[in-house]
Amino acid sequence: MAFILWILAVILVVSGIVSLFRGEVLWGVVLIIVGLLVGPGGVSIFT
Repeated sequence: MAFILWILAVILVVSGIVSLFRGEVLWGVVLIIVGLLVGPGGVSIFT
């Protein structure tokens, strides 16, 4: 389960960075924050 959360967090952060480069600053920041919250290195919302 932790591996799946890690993969999901990586996808969210990468898509957030891509959104930032495309000019969608708010959406990019939201995706990065959610990715950091979901990831096992952050404060996981599932535990």
